[in-house]
Amino acid sequence: MKDQTRAPIYEALEKLRRQRVVPFDVPGHKRGRGNPELVELLGEKCVGIDVNSMKPLDNLSHPISVIRDAEELTAEAFGAAHAFLMVGGTTSAVQTMILSVCKRGDKIILPRNVHKSAINAMVLCGAIPVYVNPEVNSKLGISLGMETDCVRKVIEENPDAVAVMVNNPTYYGICSDLKAIVELAHAHGMKVLADEAHGTHLSFRDDLPLSAMEAGADMSAISMHKSGGSLTQSSILLLNQGVNEDYIRQIINLTQTTSASYLLLSSLDISRRNLALRGEKSFGHVMEMAEYARNEINEIGGYYAYGKELINGTSVYDFDVTKLSIYTRDIGLAGIEVYDILRDEYDIQIEFGDVSNILAYISIGDRIQDIERLVGALADIARLYRKDSTGMLSGEFINPKVIRSPQEAFYAEKKSLPIRQTEGCICGELVMCYPPGIPILAPGEMITGEIIEYIIYAKEKGCSMQGTEDTKVENLMVLA
Repeated sequence: MKDQTRAPIYEALEKLRRQRVVPFDVPGHKRGRGNPELVELLGEKCVGIDVNSMKPLDNLSHPISVIRDAEELTAEAFGAAHAFLMVGGTTSAVQTMILSVCKRGDKIILPRNVHKSAINAMVLCGAIPVYVNPEVNSKLGISLGMETDCVRKVIEENPDAVAVMVNNPTYYGICSDLKAIVELAHAHGMKVLADEAHGTHLSFRDDLPLSAMEAGADMSAISMHKSGGSLTQSSILLLNQGVNEDYIRQIINLTQTTSASYLLLSSLDISRRNLALRGEKSFGHVMEMAEYARNEINEIGGYYAYGKELINGTSVYDFDVTKLSIYTRDIGLAGIEVYDILRDEYDIQIEFGDVSNILAYISIGDRIQDIERLVGALADIARLYRKDSTGMLSGEFINPKVIRSPQEAFYAEKKSLPIRQTEGCICGELVMCYPPGIPILAPGEMITGEIIEYIIYAKEKGCSMQGTEDTKVENLMVLA
């Protein structure tokens, strides 16, 4: 066992700070002296450790000392064979997983409700998606998990696929039977990749859903900054036994910066130490707060804060109870409308709202008084803003018709058309509400009337639409 009380990168930075080294390297602010306004914003200590790679601090592109030590401690804390510290967010970790197993023309099996980073990785490498279209909860308007029988069918129909990708859990807290999917994929010689952006905490409690490393997945992308407490944009890529770590680092170095931020790296180091020492207790408290909030919100009436009662053993194999996902349409408001009211009228910023739900992200930094404030605000909104829900769309997932590969469509000759004139065309770009960043349309998919109406409705309700060349999302790029 390694000494999890250590934080090698943080310790090296503290030693450097005490040495008062004179900097004739980058960054050009020179420990903040050249940018006093930045020092005023961030503080002298923070700017003072915004430094460049040097021998005492190691180098993220080819670590041999303190960063290597921090990676080994991280791997042990998360039950992995190896860990990479990532400064390009979980986007770069997801893309590394796909780029490392897929070449142009290779098939990858995945659910359609993947994050845009997975679609963009296929644009980069030329992989061909084979979707396991998830079952949908028509009331909540959310995609559920990948059913094992559906995965088996798709694997048998596509024995040449190289990998299976799974969300563990989804943004809304839904978990698939990851262990069964891993066993099935490995029996057919396929790698298993887990997008565990919302599952940092799964490694630290036995009463939470199984983590990807425990389930035997080959690789897992972890958003340490979401529920693990590190700085935004800092993430982890985990590898299991049998994955070539040296090759994976080569893939990482294709796209990751050569000027890694030591603020991000030290935040990963310190946060890993915190979770290794106190994660079990901390996440137990998070679970208690989320369950308390769920019960209180369901007492209000008109809302539905869903939880483990959704588990059915197939499309919802397990549920992450730390996720406070709340259905809002029964009070006549779309989730994004409740999101806007909470922010504008109550100074409460939640994670996101879609056309049917909101998500309040509960993590190690929350307090019970903050939960009480959220519950009180939701009760107020139900009383003051409730209206008839007739005619509201559910946000139900629309199964795509894939006509061309994402890479082929993205780089094809395209033309711009008003959105209402695009029915029957092949989309040449991403269209999504962000967050959660799950594409409504991806390059290469057929545009249908149903999808057009959904995009227009989501825009009208106030969802933040992204991915399109036209920033107003009035026109779409379609294949010429």
